[in-house]
Amino acid sequence: MSETVYNRIAMLRAERGVSRRQLSEALGIHYQTVGYLERGEYSPSLFLALRIARYFEVAVEVVFSTEPFPRLGERSA
Repeated sequence: MSETVYNRIAMLRAERGVSRRQLSEALGIHYQTVGYLERGEYSPSLFLALRIARYFEVAVEVVFSTEPFPRLGERSA
C-alpha cells in the first residue's frame, strides 16, 4: 500500500487567486514547501494539513486524500 497523500492545494489556490507565497506566509511555512506539497513530494503533518484546510475554509478531506482525486470532468463510478 502506498503512503502517498494526494491533495488539491493547487486547485484551491487557483480558484481563490492565492499565490504560493501568499499561502506560505499565511501558514508560516517556506513558499517552496507549498510547491513540494502540491507535487506530492512532501506529506504534511496532521497539524499543517488541518491549518491548510482551515485557511481554505473546507474540510480536510476536501484538500487531502489517500486516493487520487478524480480529474475535473470525470464522473466517479
